[in-house]
Amino acid sequence: MSGQSYPALGLIVALPLVGTLINLLVGHRLPRRLVHWIACGAIGFSFLVALLAFFDLLALGHGGEGTTSPALTYALYPWFESGRLAVRVGFSFDRLAAVMCLVVTSVSFLIHVYSVGYMAGDRSYSRYFTYLNFFCFAMLLLVLADSLVVLFIGWEGVGLASYLLIGFWFEDPAKAMAGQKAFIVNRIGDAGFLLGLFLLFTFTQSLEIPAIREWVVAGGAGGELYRMMPVPFGVAVGILLFVGCVGKSAQLPLYVWLPDAMAGPTPVSALIHAATMVTAGVYLVARMGFLYLAYPGALAVVAVVGLLTALVAATIAICQTDIKKILAYSTISQLGYMFLALGVGAFSAGIFHLMTHAFFKALLFLGAGAVIHALDGEQEISAMGGLHAKLKLVSITFLVACLAISGVPLFSGFFSKDEILWGTLNGSMLAPWGQGILWGVGLITAGLTAFYMFRLYFMTFAGRYRGQRVDLAHLHRPPLSMSVPLVALAVLAAVGGFVGVPEILGGANRFHHWLSEVLPGQPERLSHLWEGLSMAASVLVALAGIGLAWQMYWRRIDLPARLADRARGLYRWVSNRYYVDEAYEAAVVRPLRSTSQLFYSLVDRLLIDTFLVHGVAFAARVTGLVAKKLQNGDVQRYGLFVLLGLGATLFLLFLG
Repeated sequence: MSGQSYPALGLIVALPLVGTLINLLVGHRLPRRLVHWIACGAIGFSFLVALLAFFDLLALGHGGEGTTSPALTYALYPWFESGRLAVRVGFSFDRLAAVMCLVVTSVSFLIHVYSVGYMAGDRSYSRYFTYLNFFCFAMLLLVLADSLVVLFIGWEGVGLASYLLIGFWFEDPAKAMAGQKAFIVNRIGDAGFLLGLFLLFTFTQSLEIPAIREWVVAGGAGGELYRMMPVPFGVAVGILLFVGCVGKSAQLPLYVWLPDAMAGPTPVSALIHAATMVTAGVYLVARMGFLYLAYPGALAVVAVVGLLTALVAATIAICQTDIKKILAYSTISQLGYMFLALGVGAFSAGIFHLMTHAFFKALLFLGAGAVIHALDGEQEISAMGGLHAKLKLVSITFLVACLAISGVPLFSGFFSKDEILWGTLNGSMLAPWGQGILWGVGLITAGLTAFYMFRLYFMTFAGRYRGQRVDLAHLHRPPLSMSVPLVALAVLAAVGGFVGVPEILGGANRFHHWLSEVLPGQPERLSHLWEGLSMAASVLVALAGIGLAWQMYWRRIDLPARLADRARGLYRWVSNRYYVDEAYEAAVVRPLRSTSQLFYSLVDRLLIDTFLVHGVAFAARVTGLVAKKLQNGDVQRYGLFVLLGLGATLFLLFLG
């Protein structure tokens, strides 16, 4: 990768960090207006610098295919050396990093602005914006890092920020526990990530991404790669890195933290789900795509886990009634879609869906936040309905997001989801029948997505109002600071996909060509006829899902209850999320808690406290009491003890 020094890259990362430090140190003393101006200004200027860097990257022109893409780079300083490991802090802004930086900074800025209105009455206002800026700093560090070690620092930073934001209202024990759950589950995934780094360094002797890429490419060109790092070890590296992604991006079986992450403020949910933490795993696999393609066994694992996650999460979302948890399971499902794309080698399609998903998922969460704000904290969709007349702007923008995520032409999700399905059908990672199975299950999942999203829309905005908490005449309508981000995101969700219009629809698929220089391409195995059939099938399935939701939740609202009654067993399993949390509780949490209690009783209290701590104190006290009796100041008694001691000594000597 050719690089041009570009010091302004440091500003993209530094500006949110500066905002974090100012509000952390003096934010509690500043007026609220100044607090949010600092926070919003920091991420806003970071977006502007990223935009300028994007145009400067454009000016560098095109490189060759795959690994010779020009990039803007900035080496800050050597960090440390240990044996053969030398780590420097440096940034790289290539075409993939450009997409990620622009998505992260733009969507995060809109969420910051929305938060000004949503969090207006919170007493920990400065602390909230401190955490929000820190989240963005960590994610941008992760994206721009040209070393896996520095990337891992950002990786852990977003984990810390998520813990702080999910448990933001820590006075509520349930919310504090949700933050702890996210932190602990992510540590499990991160352990796999670290093991992958150790194993990778064992063979490559470097953790700098450009150096690893050159090592893989040179080994592949000379036919020596599998001798330098045998296939079992290469596959193990890919899977271990993916274990970290499974935790961070909430895939099976470590997805359980993400629905509970809804305990935080709704803008936090939008930030985590749309632009930052959960997309980190997708970015990592795409960034290391050259390694995964060299060891496709790991890619097969990525594809299968992604597909199963997409399907399972979609089925769970159908039966949820909490508006935020429906969107949480939707995020898990859509992330599975992205990993499916990466797993079949359609890397640009996965990143394309990451981008469009950031727009419509942020819009969905912020729209849900506006509804919750209007209904004074109500989150159950069974207590909503009929809100379109009172919240028209929220309803219309929410509808745009639902159309986009459902893949309705010509909204953004249509282009990216269709490209994933086409990439799955066209892929060559598995046998043709295997690709067909992946495509078929992906198609079913697309239909489920359309169904549960319009179930959500109809139950929230259509029909009659079923709630009692708030009178419809006294709804809290969203202020301008909340409405403007909704409109901006609705525009992006509607037209954002036009950067990737496929050739079959007369476009040039500019997004695919933009990333082709940094992400491996997928060879065309099937004709455009198959692409057209795949596209038609995905549209029909999406329309069928919408039509079914319309029939069940608008026209015949008695039908869902009747169906649930007929299939009570299945409905109970799905509505209780297949009892996965209960299984973790029984298999992991309770045994660990019992073991901890046992060690606490035997080791901590009995051995350490009783024998070591209190035992030593008791021995010292007894010794002191004995010494106190002996050392009483009676000289005659001292003389007697001396004579007795001398006599005992002489007796022992003569006896020996």
